[in-house]
Amino acid sequence: KRNFFSGDEVAMVYNSAVGDQILQQHTYGRKDADGNVTKLALWYDLDDSICCLVARSERMVRGAELLLGSGVGHLHSKLMQKEPQVGGAWEWHQDYGYWYNDGFLMPHMVSVMVALTKSNKENGCLQVLSGSHHIGRINHGVVGGQKGADMTRVDVAVERFDLKYVEMEPGDTLFFHSNLLHRSDMNKSEYPRWSLISVYNTISNKPFLNDYPSSYRAIDVVPDASILSYTSGHISEKLQFNKVH
Repeated sequence: KRNFFSGDEVAMVYNSAVGDQILQQHTYGRKDADGNVTKLALWYDLDDSICCLVARSERMVRGAELLLGSGVGHLHSKLMQKEPQVGGAWEWHQDYGYWYNDGFLMPHMVSVMVALTKSNKENGCLQVLSGSHHIGRINHGVVGGQKGADMTRVDVAVERFDLKYVEMEPGDTLFFHSNLLHRSDMNKSEYPRWSLISVYNTISNKPFLNDYPSSYRAIDVVPDASILSYTSGHISEKLQFNKVH
Protein backbone atom coordinates (compact mmCIF):
# COMPACT_ATOMS: atom_id res chain seq x y z
CA LYS A 1 0.00 0.00 0.00
CA ARG A 2 1.69 3.15 -1.23
CA ASN A 3 1.49 6.20 1.08
CA PHE A 4 -0.28 4.12 3.73
CA PHE A 5 1.22 6.55 6.22
CA SER A 6 1.79 10.20 5.36
CA GLY A 7 5.16 11.91 5.27
CA ASP A 8 4.31 13.82 8.44
CA GLU A 9 3.31 10.64 10.26
CA VAL A 10 6.46 8.77 9.23
CA ALA A 11 8.69 11.70 10.20
CA MET A 12 7.14 11.72 13.67
CA VAL A 13 7.60 7.96 14.09
CA TYR A 14 11.17 7.94 12.78
CA ASN A 15 12.33 10.93 14.80
CA SER A 16 10.78 9.51 17.94
CA ALA A 17 12.36 6.08 17.38
CA VAL A 18 15.82 7.52 16.72
CA GLY A 19 15.69 9.50 19.96
CA ASP A 20 14.07 6.83 22.13
CA GLN A 21 16.69 5.75 24.66
CA ILE A 22 14.61 2.79 25.85
CA LEU A 23 14.44 1.40 22.32
CA GLN A 24 18.16 1.86 21.88
CA GLN A 25 18.86 0.11 25.19
CA HIS A 26 16.92 -2.89 23.93
CA THR A 27 18.48 -2.91 20.46
CA TYR A 28 20.63 -5.92 19.64
CA GLY A 29 22.41 -7.32 16.58
CA ARG A 30 22.10 -10.36 14.36
CA LYS A 31 25.02 -11.52 12.22
CA ASP A 32 24.51 -12.63 8.63
CA ALA A 33 26.48 -15.41 6.94
CA ASP A 34 29.40 -13.01 6.32
CA GLY A 35 29.50 -11.75 9.90
CA ASN A 36 27.93 -8.36 9.19
CA VAL A 37 25.50 -7.15 11.84
CA THR A 38 22.00 -5.80 11.39
CA LYS A 39 20.20 -4.32 14.40
CA LEU A 40 16.70 -4.48 15.78
CA ALA A 41 14.59 -3.95 18.89
CA LEU A 42 11.60 -6.25 19.45
CA TRP A 43 8.71 -6.04 21.92
CA TYR A 44 5.47 -7.95 22.49
CA ASP A 45 2.81 -5.93 24.30
CA LEU A 46 1.75 -2.41 23.33
CA ASP A 47 1.60 0.94 25.13
CA ASP A 48 0.77 4.51 24.11
CA SER A 49 4.14 5.35 22.52
CA ILE A 50 4.08 6.34 18.88
CA CYS A 51 5.55 3.09 17.53
CA CYS A 52 2.85 1.19 19.41
CA LEU A 53 0.15 3.55 18.15
CA VAL A 54 1.17 2.57 14.63
CA ALA A 55 0.64 -1.11 15.50
CA ARG A 56 -2.68 -0.29 17.19
CA SER A 57 -3.92 2.03 14.43
CA GLU A 58 -7.19 1.17 12.76
CA ARG A 59 -5.66 0.99 9.28
CA MET A 60 -3.06 -1.58 10.39
CA VAL A 61 -5.36 -3.79 12.46
CA ARG A 62 -8.27 -3.73 10.01
CA GLY A 63 -5.89 -4.47 7.13
CA ALA A 64 -4.58 -7.55 8.95
CA GLU A 65 -8.11 -8.66 9.79
CA LEU A 66 -9.17 -8.25 6.18
CA LEU A 67 -6.36 -10.47 4.93
CA LEU A 68 -6.66 -13.10 7.67
CA GLY A 69 -10.46 -13.09 7.79
CA SER A 70 -10.51 -12.98 11.57
CA GLY A 71 -10.00 -10.84 14.62
CA VAL A 72 -6.29 -10.48 15.40
CA GLY A 73 -3.91 -10.14 18.30
CA HIS A 74 -0.46 -8.59 18.27
CA LEU A 75 2.46 -11.03 18.45
CA HIS A 76 5.24 -8.46 18.38
CA SER A 77 6.57 -5.33 16.74
CA LYS A 78 10.18 -4.68 15.87
CA LEU A 79 12.21 -1.68 14.83
CA MET A 80 14.61 -2.76 12.08
CA GLN A 81 17.76 -0.63 11.94
CA LYS A 82 20.01 -1.36 8.97
CA GLU A 83 22.76 1.21 9.34
CA PRO A 84 24.68 2.85 6.44
CA GLN A 85 27.58 0.84 4.97
CA VAL A 86 27.62 -1.70 7.79
CA GLY A 87 24.05 -3.01 8.21
CA GLY A 88 24.10 -6.73 7.50
CA ALA A 89 21.91 -8.91 5.31
CA TRP A 90 18.99 -11.09 6.28
CA GLU A 91 19.21 -14.63 4.92
CA TRP A 92 16.36 -16.38 3.10
CA HIS A 93 13.68 -17.29 5.63
CA GLN A 94 9.98 -17.53 6.40
CA ASP A 95 8.67 -15.84 9.52
CA TYR A 96 6.61 -18.94 10.32
CA GLY A 97 9.86 -20.86 10.30
CA TYR A 98 10.44 -19.20 13.70
CA TRP A 99 6.89 -19.09 15.01
CA TYR A 100 6.20 -22.76 14.28
CA ASN A 101 8.70 -23.58 17.04
CA ASP A 102 6.83 -21.27 19.41
CA GLY A 103 3.79 -23.50 19.11
CA PHE A 104 1.63 -21.56 16.68
CA LEU A 105 -0.20 -24.47 15.07
CA MET A 106 -1.37 -22.57 12.00
CA PRO A 107 0.45 -20.03 9.80
CA HIS A 108 -2.51 -17.65 10.15
CA MET A 109 -0.24 -14.67 10.75
CA VAL A 110 0.72 -11.60 8.75
CA SER A 111 3.67 -9.23 9.01
CA VAL A 112 3.14 -5.56 8.20
CA MET A 113 6.26 -3.56 7.34
CA VAL A 114 6.13 0.24 7.36
CA ALA A 115 9.08 1.93 5.66
CA LEU A 116 10.45 4.71 7.89
CA THR A 117 13.17 5.65 5.39
CA LYS A 118 13.63 5.13 1.68
CA SER A 119 14.19 1.45 0.93
CA ASN A 120 15.90 0.44 -2.31
CA LYS A 121 18.43 -2.00 -3.77
CA GLU A 122 21.35 0.19 -2.68
CA ASN A 123 20.49 0.12 1.02
CA GLY A 124 19.33 -3.48 1.22
CA CYS A 125 15.58 -3.44 0.61
CA LEU A 126 13.41 -6.49 1.17
CA GLN A 127 13.43 -9.17 -1.52
CA VAL A 128 10.55 -11.63 -1.82
CA LEU A 129 9.72 -14.69 -3.91
CA SER A 130 6.22 -13.78 -5.04
CA GLY A 131 3.75 -16.58 -4.36
CA SER A 132 6.23 -18.69 -2.40
CA HIS A 133 3.91 -18.78 0.64
CA HIS A 134 2.02 -21.53 -1.19
CA ILE A 135 5.00 -23.86 -0.66
CA GLY A 136 4.16 -24.15 3.03
CA ARG A 137 6.64 -24.17 5.86
CA ILE A 138 10.26 -25.05 5.04
CA ASN A 139 12.65 -26.41 7.66
CA HIS A 140 15.02 -23.79 9.10
CA GLY A 141 18.52 -24.01 10.51
CA VAL A 142 21.17 -21.58 11.74
CA VAL A 143 22.93 -19.32 9.22
CA GLY A 144 25.46 -17.00 10.88
CA GLY A 145 23.55 -15.62 13.85
CA GLN A 146 20.18 -16.02 12.15
CA LYS A 147 17.71 -18.77 11.35
CA GLY A 148 17.58 -19.46 7.64
CA ALA A 149 15.47 -21.68 5.40
CA ASP A 150 16.81 -24.94 3.95
CA MET A 151 18.68 -23.73 0.87
CA THR A 152 18.04 -26.99 -1.01
CA ARG A 153 14.40 -25.96 -1.29
CA VAL A 154 15.08 -22.24 -1.51
CA ASP A 155 17.32 -22.75 -4.58
CA VAL A 156 14.46 -24.53 -6.34
CA ALA A 157 12.00 -21.85 -5.24
CA VAL A 158 14.26 -19.13 -6.69
CA GLU A 159 14.00 -20.88 -10.07
CA ARG A 160 10.23 -21.20 -9.95
CA PHE A 161 9.00 -17.95 -8.37
CA ASP A 162 9.52 -14.34 -9.38
CA LEU A 163 12.10 -12.47 -7.30
CA LYS A 164 10.87 -8.98 -6.50
CA TYR A 165 12.78 -6.14 -4.89
CA VAL A 166 10.34 -4.30 -2.64
CA GLU A 167 11.52 -0.72 -3.08
CA MET A 168 9.55 1.62 -0.85
CA GLU A 169 9.24 5.29 -0.02
CA PRO A 170 8.75 6.37 3.61
CA GLY A 171 5.16 5.55 4.57
CA ASP A 172 4.74 2.73 2.04
CA THR A 173 3.56 -0.43 3.78
CA LEU A 174 3.83 -4.11 2.88
CA PHE A 175 1.49 -6.81 4.20
CA PHE A 176 2.98 -10.28 3.75
CA HIS A 177 2.11 -13.87 4.65
CA SER A 178 4.06 -15.69 7.36
CA ASN A 179 5.28 -18.33 4.89
CA LEU A 180 6.52 -15.90 2.24
CA LEU A 181 10.22 -16.45 1.51
CA HIS A 182 12.13 -13.20 1.89
CA ARG A 183 15.61 -11.84 2.46
CA SER A 184 17.62 -8.62 2.11
CA ASP A 185 21.16 -7.57 1.19
CA MET A 186 23.67 -5.61 3.23
CA ASN A 187 23.25 -1.84 3.30
CA LYS A 188 26.18 -0.57 1.22
CA SER A 189 24.77 2.94 0.83
CA GLU A 190 25.36 6.11 2.83
CA TYR A 191 21.77 6.12 4.08
CA PRO A 192 19.97 4.13 6.80
CA ARG A 193 17.25 1.63 6.00
CA TRP A 194 14.83 1.64 8.94
CA SER A 195 11.41 0.04 9.12
CA LEU A 196 8.77 -0.83 11.68
CA ILE A 197 7.29 -4.33 11.41
CA SER A 198 4.20 -5.43 13.34
CA VAL A 199 2.99 -9.03 13.38
CA TYR A 200 -0.67 -9.96 13.73
CA ASN A 201 -2.02 -13.41 14.64
CA THR A 202 -5.57 -14.72 14.44
CA ILE A 203 -6.95 -14.78 17.97
CA SER A 204 -7.97 -18.46 17.65
CA ASN A 205 -4.33 -19.42 16.86
CA LYS A 206 -3.19 -19.56 20.49
CA PRO A 207 0.33 -21.01 20.84
CA PHE A 208 0.59 -24.26 22.78
CA LEU A 209 4.30 -24.03 23.65
CA ASN A 210 5.65 -20.59 24.51
CA ASP A 211 3.00 -18.23 25.81
CA TYR A 212 2.53 -14.85 24.16
CA PRO A 213 -0.71 -13.49 25.68
CA SER A 214 -0.86 -10.46 23.41
CA SER A 215 -0.99 -12.73 20.35
CA TYR A 216 -4.46 -14.04 21.17
CA ARG A 217 -5.87 -10.97 22.94
CA ALA A 218 -7.94 -8.36 21.11
CA ILE A 219 -5.98 -5.19 20.33
CA ASP A 220 -7.02 -1.86 21.81
CA VAL A 221 -7.44 -0.19 18.43
CA VAL A 222 -6.91 3.57 18.17
CA PRO A 223 -8.10 5.98 15.46
CA ASP A 224 -5.63 6.65 12.66
CA ALA A 225 -5.55 10.30 13.72
CA SER A 226 -3.85 9.30 16.99
CA ILE A 227 -0.43 9.32 15.34
CA LEU A 228 -0.50 12.97 14.27
CA SER A 229 -1.98 14.00 17.61
CA TYR A 230 0.86 12.30 19.51
CA THR A 231 2.94 14.72 21.56
CA SER A 232 6.02 13.09 23.12
CA GLY A 233 7.31 10.29 25.28
CA HIS A 234 9.42 7.16 25.20
CA ILE A 235 8.28 3.59 24.87
CA SER A 236 7.69 2.06 28.30
CA GLU A 237 10.58 0.12 29.77
CA LYS A 238 7.94 -2.08 31.43
CA LEU A 239 7.03 -3.69 28.10
CA GLN A 240 8.19 -7.23 27.43
CA PHE A 241 11.20 -6.84 25.14
CA ASN A 242 13.11 -9.61 23.47
CA LYS A 243 16.20 -9.89 25.65
CA VAL A 244 18.26 -12.19 23.42
CA HIS A 245 21.48 -10.30 22.65
